[in-house]
Amino acid sequence: MAGNAVQRLVTVGSILEGAVALAALALDGVMAMAAALIGSSIAMGAQLAAVVLLRPAMGGGGTQSAFQQRWVLGMAVRFASFLVLAALMFVLRESLPIAYLAVGYLCTLLVLLFAETRFLT
Repeated sequence: MAGNAVQRLVTVGSILEGAVALAALALDGVMAMAAALIGSSIAMGAQLAAVVLLRPAMGGGGTQSAFQQRWVLGMAVRFASFLVLAALMFVLRESLPIAYLAVGYLCTLLVLLFAETRFLT
């Protein structure tokens, strides 16, 4: 069951990455697509890591304390991904349109957060 939820999250995330990349390509070209893919990939990696951390504490066997610890770790992973995104925005501001980094990140992360609640329950 755990592998199935992660697999579905990967599928949805991959579709999102493709959609964000195609939209950016259509709106602003290849560099926008690259920026959107980078942002989207950071979000997908963070979300998958958070789900993999949280999944073992789900269900009847885990304690409330274990669940809370893993949930906090997942949030820390997401926050670290935001810091990575911010650093990339600073470093790549001259070569990539940073708005597309943010759009790719936010679109993917927000949708996957909602998808996670559906897939993990």
